[in-house]
Amino acid sequence: MAETRVLNGSEILIECLKEQGVKTVFGYPGGAILNIYDELYRHQDEIRHILTSHEQGASHAADGYARSTGRVGVCMATSGPGATNLVTGIATAHMDSVPLVAITCNVGVPLLGKDSFQEVDIAGVTMPITKYSFLVKDVKDLAGALRRAFKIAQTGRPGPVLIDIAKDVTANKTEFKPEVPKIIPRSTEQVEAASVEKALKLMRKAKRPMIFVGGGAVISGAEKELLEFAKKLDAPVADSLMGKGAYPGTDDNYVGMLGMHGTKTADLSIGEADVLVVLGSRFSDRVTGVTKNFAKKAKIIQVDVDPAEINKNVIVDVSVIGDVKSVLDIFNSRLEQLSHPEWMEKVMERKRTLPLTYNKDRLTGPYIIEKLYELTNGEAIISTEVGQHQMWAAQYYKYTKPRTLITSGGLGTMGYGLGAAIGAKVGNPDKTVVNIAGDGCFRMNMNEIATATRSDIPIIELIFNNSVLGMVRQWQTLFYGERYSHTILKDKVDYVKVAEAMGAKAYRITKKEEVEPVLKEAIAAGEPVVIDCIIESDDKVFPMVAPGKNLEDVCVEEDLNAES
Repeated sequence: MAETRVLNGSEILIECLKEQGVKTVFGYPGGAILNIYDELYRHQDEIRHILTSHEQGASHAADGYARSTGRVGVCMATSGPGATNLVTGIATAHMDSVPLVAITCNVGVPLLGKDSFQEVDIAGVTMPITKYSFLVKDVKDLAGALRRAFKIAQTGRPGPVLIDIAKDVTANKTEFKPEVPKIIPRSTEQVEAASVEKALKLMRKAKRPMIFVGGGAVISGAEKELLEFAKKLDAPVADSLMGKGAYPGTDDNYVGMLGMHGTKTADLSIGEADVLVVLGSRFSDRVTGVTKNFAKKAKIIQVDVDPAEINKNVIVDVSVIGDVKSVLDIFNSRLEQLSHPEWMEKVMERKRTLPLTYNKDRLTGPYIIEKLYELTNGEAIISTEVGQHQMWAAQYYKYTKPRTLITSGGLGTMGYGLGAAIGAKVGNPDKTVVNIAGDGCFRMNMNEIATATRSDIPIIELIFNNSVLGMVRQWQTLFYGERYSHTILKDKVDYVKVAEAMGAKAYRITKKEEVEPVLKEAIAAGEPVVIDCIIESDDKVFPMVAPGKNLEDVCVEEDLNAES
């Protein structure tokens, strides 16, 4: 029988973290959280603390750790600005359904609500961007709040939870009794037999079925069931940015990413499908084009763990509420082998004749990504920032396993990728971890290179340096009459020198021939490496669906040139 002991709040917090199997936390100390950091010092052999350069870096690192491992990521910060610096990271995790527990400390209970030094109502601030936020003002409530936080973060649709603890609570004592956390079951209680039957009926009638895979399939670990389902349904498979790796990008049925920068094959085929099975996607505007015209010819079946996503953006014909893996298990057990040879041949012919293309004559982002794929055998974990480089990383690296593309899909957070790469590497020390960044994004949180060197975390930072904010410039070129308002970054910053000053190994690449030898050295280096890749300012991401257009209007650069 578990022994009851009298412990202070800081000791209780550490014991609860150990209960949950937490081995790593990311954070930054300060006055209000000092008691907890003092306790962390005593337990440094059991819980590794990674000191980041900024609290936002800590939240992104915890997020990258969670996405790449499937475990809950934990970050810590002190009161006031320490806590508010976590907000962007918490919002990023919220938008992409990442299980995160953010632990902050506040001023003592007598000082709450009095505008005390470094006081902020962080539980209130984060309420719209968390699944739940706690303010603990009594040490007796602390263990229960922490256990609930981990449970909430992982139950159903995962997401971030914040616990704000008053400073005196971390010092006050109470009885503590250890508990073994219960295994959180998959969400199947809302799966209705009638909905499953309707969905199967539509699938059996389909002449031109298609599958669209979102982040929910990655989160549920449904890759095995998804592959079986796609073969049984005999249907082409497209994915979203967040769904990458749930279905192998090397499989014959795979037709690429759907949406604004999706493949022509995926975007055109979805408009012809008569049944569309959507697995764990929330129909983001970047996926659908004009919502009312999305997959107009198709009966849509949506499978999602969160009932709030049903009919929110796209009205569907059948919805099945439940964990994607569990629902696919049911589909696979009930569905006989189907065959659609004419439809599959049409889509595959389109795939052969409309491949992704780029300029092969000079150094480009896509070339670097393809070379990276080749040299890592597709086995690396790729994190990205947000912008053109993010789309190239999605288009040209073939993801065959889930949790290998770590990127901010929903919030679109510049500065996310470097912290996330650090978290992913800590969680997967045997994997090569590469962050793909633009020069604009690198500037946002480049200080985290110092985190990587200080803690000996051997990540690779690839900067696609085009001296502009590439994606914004692309829009300014195409839709704003080439009025480049504040998107040109031609200045005096030398990223190689900056990286070396922070203790990293650094290279500059200016031509194609340099890519392979430098990448090989970086992969073998065993220390943090920054590679500054100089590319053209006006390279664009294609294919593209212009804002306000339908997916069927997807175009490549040649199409635009022909129009003009």
